[in-house]
Amino acid sequence: MPKIKHFALAGAFFLLLALLFTYPLVLDFTDSIVGGTQGDGIYFVWLVRWYQGFFLGENPHIFFNPMMNYPQGWNLSTTDTSLAALAPSIPFSILWGPVAGFNVGMWLSFVFSGLAMYAWVYRHTQSQAASLLAGTIYAFFPNRIAHYDAGHLNLSATAWFPLYFMSLYEVLRTPQAPNWLRQRSHWGWMLLCAGSLGLIAFTSMYYLLFTLLITLVFVIGYAVFEPRSQVRRLLTQPASWLRVGVTAALSAPLLYMALRPFLALAGQGGLADRSVDYMNEYAAELTDFLAPASNHFLWGGWISEIFDRSQWIEGSLYVGAVTLALVALAFVWKKELANKPLLYTAALVMLAAMVIAMGPHLHIDRELVLINGERVPLPSLLLYNYLPFFAKMRAIMRMGLFTLLFAAFAAGLGADLLLRRIRPQWRTWAAAGLIALTLLDFYPGTYHGQIKAVEARPVDHWLAQQPGQGAVVQLPFHRSVDQEQVFYTLTYQKPFTGGFFNANQTSQFQYLAPILECFPDEHSVNTLREFEVEYVVIDPLDYTDFAAVQNELARLGLIPLTEQDGLWVYTFSD
Repeated sequence: MPKIKHFALAGAFFLLLALLFTYPLVLDFTDSIVGGTQGDGIYFVWLVRWYQGFFLGENPHIFFNPMMNYPQGWNLSTTDTSLAALAPSIPFSILWGPVAGFNVGMWLSFVFSGLAMYAWVYRHTQSQAASLLAGTIYAFFPNRIAHYDAGHLNLSATAWFPLYFMSLYEVLRTPQAPNWLRQRSHWGWMLLCAGSLGLIAFTSMYYLLFTLLITLVFVIGYAVFEPRSQVRRLLTQPASWLRVGVTAALSAPLLYMALRPFLALAGQGGLADRSVDYMNEYAAELTDFLAPASNHFLWGGWISEIFDRSQWIEGSLYVGAVTLALVALAFVWKKELANKPLLYTAALVMLAAMVIAMGPHLHIDRELVLINGERVPLPSLLLYNYLPFFAKMRAIMRMGLFTLLFAAFAAGLGADLLLRRIRPQWRTWAAAGLIALTLLDFYPGTYHGQIKAVEARPVDHWLAQQPGQGAVVQLPFHRSVDQEQVFYTLTYQKPFTGGFFNANQTSQFQYLAPILECFPDEHSVNTLREFEVEYVVIDPLDYTDFAAVQNELARLGLIPLTEQDGLWVYTFSD
């Protein structure tokens, strides 16, 4: 492993790049985020504060919020619990507030991802320069930048994957020594493998399911490409099975704790299956991996004019020109690699992940390819039909992350082979040049104009001053699932009938939605009474004739309490 000093310097380098890539956020990171209240980031700001409350003893439940989706309550597994992704944010949230915690957590995701790839490549090259380059590629892929833009703190926690596959490889490489159980290094790899898999489970169910799929591909690659003697030991020696079994046993408690709320929700019908057509909408295509990102500061706009980038956040899977060149060099000079089979396995995983990410049917420029009027099926269709839980995965594009993961690793191997051919006095400059070209290839441009303050509304401060714990509803009711509505509850601290139900809608929401969308009428008003709602927050701009609405509210027994910055609050007269 690299020396601690070099590891720390690499971390400082990745942090500096993260601050530069997200500039000028560092100037306002305690009260502003990219996109303000309009992106998913505002939900994760709330979630950071929720987990902070749990660890400080304020909330009795970690994955269940009785104050949301009131009175039924809200299982956070309807989206992603993402505890491992948000945990690094909590200390900074305690210090400076949840907005700062969210932003620092995002920056740390760049740092941790870069360091994890650095460690993996260094394990196989002993080259600081090649490892730093591979870490830069992995940490600043356009895919990660796109999820940063969208505020996806959960999907930005990609540090666990290099650690998992690095340690999984070591677990599979069964040593010939009979006393391996007594050696700390072997236990270290087993613990790292089990722990990183558990962290993946606590990050995203997408990532866990996809990781298990790719693990199968990785093991197949190991069996096919590794020397026969090594594979034979793995298959025939009891110690090999014991080693794998111990690793699985170590991961089981973490997996159980992470999966438990999701399995409970699935058993209650709370995780919806997606249709094939729905999954096709979020499927990747070859150009997503080869064409530069649509948010690139120079040619992003031109790329968007050529290709359909309507799914640009999930579809930003660009591998990079430098990355592809270095991967190609790794194969050209593969005879010089100390571990050539691992390169072949990486290539197999890259290809498999790419094909699966392309969804159930073949697409070109977001249009289904038809031959004689029939769709062209792809392997994901079999997974959709036969693999449990696969049909619940909305964005199959996310499988493309594993193509990027192994591309960055293979690029690190190629960089090492290239740098060996350069005179020692020029290697540092060559590595610096490659890093600069990579950053130029990936740079999205400044975030001036996109950094916006997030703050409560005047009506939230008014609600906070009201006594009691009467429930709040935001109308029209479809507004209740907006992420900012969840954030506003941090200020008024009262039960709320809505929640962030973008991925999976609760049974209560499905029941209430058709009723409350007819508000105001007798059925909707009686339902609000039944659900213990005290404060009805209404945005007049969402109604074509608000004067008529006010008259109907008066007839139905609702009275106005206040008007705050254009929003009205009503309650029941009795």
